[in-house]
Amino acid sequence: MHVTRSALAAFALMAVALPRALAGEYREWWTNGELHSVYEYNDRGRGPHEESVLRVGSAGVPTSLSVVGHGYLKDSVDEKFTSSGGTATWKTSSEHGTHADAGHAYYVASSEAPTGSQLLIKSALANGGRIPLLPSGEASVVKSGEMTITVRGKPVHVVRYDVGGFGFSPFPLWVDDSGEHFASVSGWSSVVPAGWEAAVPAMTEAQEKARGERYMRLARELSHKPTGPLVIRGAKLFVAESASVRPGMTVVMSGDRITAVGLDGKTRIPAGATVIDAAGKMLIPGLWDMHVHISPGDDGLMHIAAGVTNARDMGNDTISVLALRRQFAADSLIGPRLMLAGLIDGSGPYQVPTGLLADDEATARKDVDWYAAHGYEQIKVYSSMKPELVPAIIAEAHAKGLRVSGHVPAFMTASQVVTLGFDEVQHANMLLLNFLDTVKDTRSMARFSAVGAAGKDLDLQSPRVREFVALFKSHGTSIDPTLTTFEGMFNARPGTVDPNQAMIVDRMPPQVQRSFYTGGLPVPPGMDQRYRDAFGEMKGIVKAMYDAGVPIVAGTDNGPVGFQLLRELELYVQTGIPAPQVLKLATIGSARVMHHESDRGSIAVGKVADVVLVDGDPTTNISDVRKTVMVVKDGIRYDPKELYAAVGVKP
Repeated sequence: MHVTRSALAAFALMAVALPRALAGEYREWWTNGELHSVYEYNDRGRGPHEESVLRVGSAGVPTSLSVVGHGYLKDSVDEKFTSSGGTATWKTSSEHGTHADAGHAYYVASSEAPTGSQLLIKSALANGGRIPLLPSGEASVVKSGEMTITVRGKPVHVVRYDVGGFGFSPFPLWVDDSGEHFASVSGWSSVVPAGWEAAVPAMTEAQEKARGERYMRLARELSHKPTGPLVIRGAKLFVAESASVRPGMTVVMSGDRITAVGLDGKTRIPAGATVIDAAGKMLIPGLWDMHVHISPGDDGLMHIAAGVTNARDMGNDTISVLALRRQFAADSLIGPRLMLAGLIDGSGPYQVPTGLLADDEATARKDVDWYAAHGYEQIKVYSSMKPELVPAIIAEAHAKGLRVSGHVPAFMTASQVVTLGFDEVQHANMLLLNFLDTVKDTRSMARFSAVGAAGKDLDLQSPRVREFVALFKSHGTSIDPTLTTFEGMFNARPGTVDPNQAMIVDRMPPQVQRSFYTGGLPVPPGMDQRYRDAFGEMKGIVKAMYDAGVPIVAGTDNGPVGFQLLRELELYVQTGIPAPQVLKLATIGSARVMHHESDRGSIAVGKVADVVLVDGDPTTNISDVRKTVMVVKDGIRYDPKELYAAVGVKP
């Protein structure tokens, strides 16, 4: 089977899909009653290599499993599972356990390899469509579609099953009539049998259509559209422009706009209005997550449930994200209002698996023009971009009114891209790499491991750092630190809960909870504290930027979406930024960076009706921002408890 990743390219004003690039391989074979497999792929220098041996008992469920190799971040994988006499035991780098009454339960490997996926489908169908999972949970398998595809010139009938119990919603798997061959496809990555590559687009389209219908139904069921004006009274109002609080306030919303903001008792409540008593609660503007790679479905619901009504997508399938933006804007799907940044990268072994590619100036300018013509607001330059093309991309983008940001391309420094005209730099590690003179190629895993090893040695008070910060300030360049991503990478350890997720782990579906204990980057012996201190330096440089007046936008690049923005805000407070200022940068501050402050970012007459009611006061305890009790986007009211229930998250 081939593991493929899609790359889209556009020339002039026309999007052209390039052939799917082979990124790796999955092989499986039976020997003496054992299913052997090898799974590997390359994703910009990251990616697993896992070798598995699976034995299946008479009940059709695994009786033993061994997986060795390394995971996505090159961390060691050594997993063992056995089941005998009804007792199951398992051990991985992050967990171990025993279950005395395993019965017909199906063990779920913590590794990434898809070994045995078709066996899970068979086992569940033989058990009425449901089967208990080990270490915990239950899987459901439901037939959701079928189609005939042409493979090597012959028609092949395939069936799609939706498999639930592993994440926030069911995921699709495809098998042929024998139930043996399977495929897992999407616009981002696919695993398909050799020879099936041409069928991936049709299979993806079919499953995305079915998924879209599900989420459109949820939008109809979970969107509460007022029949008249919507009024919230008795609220403590967060005034984003001044980062201050006004108690006893009334806000009136009619349609998708705010029509009145004033003191209780002095603000007229229209006839026929739905009135919400917000006594003891705080009303804040809708939040902005400025670094997402949004997926259809769960992502939209979870953003809204967390109070995120605006999001900036920093690189995605160039066509499907346009449709998703339209659907969120029309509220036919539940999700945040999207602003789009278009990825441009250079071709090569580390090229980004989506977006557009350019290896010469003419193509780079055409890529920028395509994004501009399709309503993108920003260009994101990626790590494999040739340094000599960066000035042309910046010039073309600025001429079209687009902002420019990105990773620091290989063999360049953050200082260089800011001097050339970057409007923003993504990721705090890119800031620290500016001072690690031994790291020239930022495409490889060294952009993480070198920071872990040497980041703590950076003197934030040194003249070199002060000059660096002053450069950002003088050019008006903002930063998008994505601290949540690096907290997990540098501070999470196998067997203990990821600090990113500590406050939400008990609310998640069982298999999602399990993923929170797998750890982050592999830490070399003796380097544990250095890696933790390196993350401290990331927080330190963010605070230094804030103190100098450099604009900061709150982005995550991490999941579970929605929740991670709330963690990002907590991390900013940990750096020493006052909580009211953190709320400001995640609302009106982001709106100003994206030049939407006239329409969004604060609660004011004439602006869109995007507000979040919080049971607490996040200006004194930033973690209270997690306590959303009502979210309004475009004047439509949402109950976070209902949204979370739809994706299997406890309130």
